[in-house]
Amino acid sequence: MNKQAQGFTLIELVVVIVILGILAAVAIPKFVDLSGNARSAAAAGVAGAIASGTAINYGAKSAGNAGATTLNVANVCTSALLSPFVTGVTLQAGVPANDQQFQIAGAGDCTLVANNSSVTCTVQPNAGATLANATVVCAR
Repeated sequence: MNKQAQGFTLIELVVVIVILGILAAVAIPKFVDLSGNARSAAAAGVAGAIASGTAINYGAKSAGNAGATTLNVANVCTSALLSPFVTGVTLQAGVPANDQQFQIAGAGDCTLVANNSSVTCTVQPNAGATLANATVVCAR
């Protein structure tokens, strides 16, 4: 009875290692460069949360909910007014120090527009990634 050895040959193993090395050399630079994209996407998510929160707030205010926030001041683009509309992150006036902080800025004046009109505020993530625009619905 003739027994043959089972397993991979040395050449097969070397070929697999070379292929894995080529894939790693191509993929690693792409993954390293994704942090800026992730910060920009996070800013867009925070801007979307602000837009959704203020739209829901406008609906609640229009329905007579006493707990709804009045957004009718000269500058609604402040962390004090917009922080209640997002959770899990910190909105602030200054430059963000980490990835959980976002700078909110702009001159959204809700005193000059109609009750259901909107203004635009900017959301800046950490490390100078791309700004995102948050549409804030004014509520009187």
